[in-house]
Amino acid sequence: MERRLSAILAADVVGYSRMMGANEAGTLEALKAARAKVVDARIATHQGRLVKLTGDGMLVEFPSVVSAVACAAEVQRAMRDRNAAVPRDERIEFRIGVSLGDVMVEGDDIYGDGVNIAARLERLSKPGGIAISQTVRDHVGNRLDLTFEDCGEKKLKNIEKPVRVYSISLNPDAAMKHEERAQDRRPSVAVLPFTNMSGDPEQEYFSDGITEDIITDLSKISSLFVVARNTAFTYKGKPRNVQQVGQELGVQFLLEGSVRKAGLRVRVTGQLVSTEDGDHVWAERFDRDLTDIFSIQDEITHAIVEQLKVKLLPQERNSIEQTPTDNVEAYTYYLRGRQFLHRHSKSYYHLARRMFAKAIELDPRYARAYAGIADCDSFLLLHYHVDVPLGSILANTDKALALDNRLAEAHASRGLALSVEKRFEESVTEFEQATALDRNSFEAHYLYARASFAQGNFERAATLFERAAEISPDDYQSLILLIQTYRSLGRDEAKNSAARRGVERAERELILHPEDPRPAYLGIAALIEMGENDRAREWIARALVIGSEDPLTQYNVACGYAKLGETEQALDLLERMLPNVGEEIRMWIKHDSDFAGLHDQPRFQKLLKSIV
Repeated sequence: MERRLSAILAADVVGYSRMMGANEAGTLEALKAARAKVVDARIATHQGRLVKLTGDGMLVEFPSVVSAVACAAEVQRAMRDRNAAVPRDERIEFRIGVSLGDVMVEGDDIYGDGVNIAARLERLSKPGGIAISQTVRDHVGNRLDLTFEDCGEKKLKNIEKPVRVYSISLNPDAAMKHEERAQDRRPSVAVLPFTNMSGDPEQEYFSDGITEDIITDLSKISSLFVVARNTAFTYKGKPRNVQQVGQELGVQFLLEGSVRKAGLRVRVTGQLVSTEDGDHVWAERFDRDLTDIFSIQDEITHAIVEQLKVKLLPQERNSIEQTPTDNVEAYTYYLRGRQFLHRHSKSYYHLARRMFAKAIELDPRYARAYAGIADCDSFLLLHYHVDVPLGSILANTDKALALDNRLAEAHASRGLALSVEKRFEESVTEFEQATALDRNSFEAHYLYARASFAQGNFERAATLFERAAEISPDDYQSLILLIQTYRSLGRDEAKNSAARRGVERAERELILHPEDPRPAYLGIAALIEMGENDRAREWIARALVIGSEDPLTQYNVACGYAKLGETEQALDLLERMLPNVGEEIRMWIKHDSDFAGLHDQPRFQKLLKSIV
């Protein structure tokens, strides 16, 4: 009988019998879909061979132990994202075990201790987790972006010697944060997204805005550790177990609540809960006129400060008590504008701009609204060939900073405007100020990273994109833009990891927002980087269906066509989009290495001559 050394992956579905009893047809369909859309492609990518399916389980052989562990991690990450919008009792969750050992081969099947140990390890793993042997751990070393937890020696059934077992953490950033939190003596709190109880999904922006403003106020207190907004918002709309969330975020307390807005009245509830035992430390209900919303936010902040016995410095007290506007209607328009701005398309930039302009009409001293208008105009000028005088953009940032020179988003807005004008040294000063004022600002770090890349400062761009991706655990843009950054730095392993993680996050975003072409068109480059050309073509088709007239969609799809060697399709799109795009995209076309293979094409040379 043939023998060989192989890496073995064993997996089965958690609670399969219970799920089959509750809904046999639905469970089988969900399992088939998970295998087809998640598991099979990743096994193929890592050169695995599916040995057999065992009802709810599978056995897979790999020629490389690194490939086996990488495949296991990708499957579990993808399933975690896929399950985010699925009710807990309907989720397909795998347990996975990976071993390395000598196997006997008979036909297409394999036998031996390597197979048996993988099966035993799979039963030791947590739902959604991976358990590996000491031998696997030693072979993987530091080759993968993973964190390993030593679970000690385990006696496995029918295995003669005890096996040292390791559990894999799929979120090394979280493990690092826990270590940092253990050394930080400050009280720690996470503000989870307040639930919109208005009965109108269109009011979601209002409850989100209140949550964000409470996070902003608490973040100003130096003696309190507060989880960043983007991290907290990954729990939006999900079932919450207080102890589990506290463990995942490494915090001692959670603040959660709800908002009901009806006409000129608002009801806000808030409760501060200990993550250690689930006990309520503080709870309150505010039933007030809508004009009292700022007082409610202030009372919640001060209640947390009092309950956690946090000492406020005089400047911190002043900063918290200073409201950005006392006009609740202006505040409402600003929140809606910010919601539109984050959707990143031409029509939404125009909508957001109108909301910010209305906020300023109602309160001419509203600094954040001036910064919002500046951002809309910068993006319209950069991407959509909209004739916006740069002087007016800078004037709006000047106005915002004159009203509040410690407003991080205003400094970030000015940094963006200056980088549009290629005044990079001045833009760096503004971005540095923005990130110093708000260490958890995703926008400041992301925009600073883009400007740094444009300058050719790839090291700084990489650091900033990495920080942006850490601040916002659901952001795919930073990871995908890191691919080119890492390529420029010659960091191939990091580039591959960024591509994989970027696709996983983009895929989740497509599930949550199927109307948005951005995750699809940005994800094309990452899929091609991973060698998944067929999936890249699927995402090209999807992006064009959703955003066929959007220049950013057209540009990124053209890049994808060029990388795939589909020259005519790339040139057709470039010629079609060119009259409707701004200077930045024109420069991208002129200098983007993705189009290097088109330079000998007469059509492309003619197109370059038309770019002034």
